[in-house]
Amino acid sequence: MGLIATSLIWVAYAVCLAILVFIAGIFVFIYQKPGERVASVTIVCFVTVLALLATVLLMPVDIALTSATVNRKLGAKKDWATPDAVDNIKMQLKIVYYTLYSLDAVLCLLVVPFTYFWYEEYDEVATDEGQQTIGSRLWGAFKYTIAFIVLVLALFLVGFFVPVAKKARDEHKDLDYFKDLLTENHGERALTFSIGILITLGTILYCIYTAPGLALLPLTLIKSAPMISAPQLAASTSSQLAQNRERQRQLEGRNEGREGGLDTRDQRELESLVREERTLVRRERLAAENSGEGHNMLVRVWLKMEAVFRPIKLIAGLLLLVVTLIIFASMLITCIDKIKNSVCKASCGYLLGHTKIFNPINWLMTLTSKIFPIDYILFLFLTLLFFSGSVVGIATIGIRFLWVTLFQIKKGKTSPNAMLMATVMLTLMTLALNYSLAMIVAPQYATFGPQTFCDRPSHHPDQQPDCSNHRKAVKLCSERTENPTAKLVCTPSVASTFLNRITVNFPFLGVVDFWAQFAFLGIFMIVFLVMLFRVPKLDEESMDDDLREAEEEGLLASTGRRFGATWQDITGRAKGVKRADYGAMGEDGAADRGTGDHGEEAPVGSTNGGAGRDTNW
Repeated sequence: MGLIATSLIWVAYAVCLAILVFIAGIFVFIYQKPGERVASVTIVCFVTVLALLATVLLMPVDIALTSATVNRKLGAKKDWATPDAVDNIKMQLKIVYYTLYSLDAVLCLLVVPFTYFWYEEYDEVATDEGQQTIGSRLWGAFKYTIAFIVLVLALFLVGFFVPVAKKARDEHKDLDYFKDLLTENHGERALTFSIGILITLGTILYCIYTAPGLALLPLTLIKSAPMISAPQLAASTSSQLAQNRERQRQLEGRNEGREGGLDTRDQRELESLVREERTLVRRERLAAENSGEGHNMLVRVWLKMEAVFRPIKLIAGLLLLVVTLIIFASMLITCIDKIKNSVCKASCGYLLGHTKIFNPINWLMTLTSKIFPIDYILFLFLTLLFFSGSVVGIATIGIRFLWVTLFQIKKGKTSPNAMLMATVMLTLMTLALNYSLAMIVAPQYATFGPQTFCDRPSHHPDQQPDCSNHRKAVKLCSERTENPTAKLVCTPSVASTFLNRITVNFPFLGVVDFWAQFAFLGIFMIVFLVMLFRVPKLDEESMDDDLREAEEEGLLASTGRRFGATWQDITGRAKGVKRADYGAMGEDGAADRGTGDHGEEAPVGSTNGGAGRDTNW
């Protein structure tokens, strides 16, 4: 019976991994720049995102497996859950956890940096001329990665030799839970220290990026209705374009019969109008694309369906807003609970022996964990919510050094080196998220889940008490249970043990991680309040910049009928279609002005196109 139960739980984790493969693939391919995809970068980013999400989502499996050994109604171990069987389950989980944590560290500190330098070392000209070989490129990338290898070795050596903090154990000698956390194994301590350092570094990024991203995510969905509809954009642009061309004709009329041509002021105004016309033509084409003009019936139906389902998107944003506020309240409650009721305060990183203040998320997760996999689905939702918030935060703020923006993360416009940098940041933030979910958002659930014990005296030290006739004596497990028989029943999750081991053995890391949660909550509230009352505006400059870049890359299609529209929409490239609308004769015989043959701005008065002539080219 026990084998069947544990096997089904592992099968659920395998299903979750299949979902994560899909999610990681979507993230990488959505944000990568189509014209600059590199196989090595794509694979490394995909594997790294998959590994870090798999690490966090192992926690519900951990809780389900340890909780499956307990009969919750009687508060006793099941018949098949012998000490050897429980130790075997814990050993399996520990092997998977340590493998995933080690993989995350290696990917973050070695593989991703090496891939970054491998990409930067590529020289197309030198490769074509035979001056750059694969060997020289490998050596160039490895040469810069040596610094990261030294960093990894330093982390493990420091963790191997750093002394264990024994103050907490000395102050709480009666608490066996602390004795189990204080490890003397040097190899395990080295890994614990290294992951603890990465979690602390990730907590800084977690506060800077995830907090504003989590505040922006629901508000973005609520305010996601287009700032201006495609018909309205087309009408307003057409009106502005007509006014622009009329003003150009007036200025050209002044030029007729004048020997010196236009004066300096009128010349500058005409040049400005030509540039503005080019922008308006581009914007008019965007409105046509958004309204489905030139597309087949399938695309037009899809655009209409998007408009129909916008109210549902609004409702989803409102629900997500409620969820994020509940999460905010839960985190604040746990932080206050830890300050007031931590068993050893800063000496053990504010470890909380038992939650004494009602936490809604913790209560919901503990309640649903009685019926697996409901809690797994909720935990998956929480993880993806925080992960999406991290992505939104990076996309909004960008990768910066102080006030200098190094890289911009945008959908379909992220360069390979920017993708690698974003992947490293997401890895660190997700490790910090692992700590936050287990220690702050739902601490009781993450430690014991729905496990219970019989709070009655035992006739023998190694015998479990019987609560068959005393159901009211069945209580939830906690670290600070006074009844010594609880240790025979309650099995803490491997994830909580590992994270608590970091805070107990290295209290300074636990203190930083704990107080950083208040910074997270403060940044979240500031961004939330600012964005709540901020009215979104049409950023025409940003829209025009995006259009200009798209046009330069040949990704915009013409407003006329497109042949093979479906295939071209998939590939993002328009082929074999001439831009007949550029410079075409209008109703009054005047040509469209302001653009040359390839969308380049033409000088005023040139015979190659633009405002200075009245014939087509």
